[in-house]
Amino acid sequence: MNEQLLAKTFVELADTLVADFDLIDFLRLLTDRCVGMLGVSAAGVLLADRAGELRVMAASDEEVRLLELFQLQNDQGPCLDCFRTGAPVTVTDLSAEAARWPRFALQARRSGYSAVQALPMRLRDEVVGALNLFRATPGPFDPAATPIAQALADVATISLLQQRSSQRSSLLNEQLQTALNSRVLIEQAKGKLAERQGIDMEQAFTALRGYARAHNRRLSDLARAFVDGTEPLTGLGG
Repeated sequence: MNEQLLAKTFVELADTLVADFDLIDFLRLLTDRCVGMLGVSAAGVLLADRAGELRVMAASDEEVRLLELFQLQNDQGPCLDCFRTGAPVTVTDLSAEAARWPRFALQARRSGYSAVQALPMRLRDEVVGALNLFRATPGPFDPAATPIAQALADVATISLLQQRSSQRSSLLNEQLQTALNSRVLIEQAKGKLAERQGIDMEQAFTALRGYARAHNRRLSDLARAFVDGTEPLTGLGG
């Protein structure tokens, strides 16, 4: 475990508590750091919308984003079970879970993942989503890493609920809906940039994110400007 990176991550996540922050970029940071620190191959975050339906909000790469979408579209998988029960779900070998989640288990292995751990994003009795960790090889997850992963999920959840008050639920719903709208814009911008530059979707996201950070812009605002063509955005490329 890289203790310096872990400390830096908690500082970065806590820093979002003191000001308005870009939720999409924040959740992508969470997935990237999980991969960098916890010995997993990929990570994703699912959050519930106003209707209580899960949506893919962040993923460490395009492959796992598509797998998360597949899981939602087929209404089966460990991440859904985790969200519905509010309890962690750990599967050390997906090949042994064909009867439990037949479509998901098969697709996950086709995508290169053999083990998964889903951790609830919850505060007391309120579950807002799930943090999902994927491994390419079967076997147990590092027992020392699991509490750290849950702590990261807890910090992310507190960030989502940072402005809670007597209207906390409506505030959370508004924030999540805004994030969902931003996610659509970012996907559109990724597709447009990928086509224009002849690059893949992951490279397009990296370029958009890098430009936003270099120019102190919110990722969602940059995506909107790029999709609408309202700004030249000189230097944006793959």
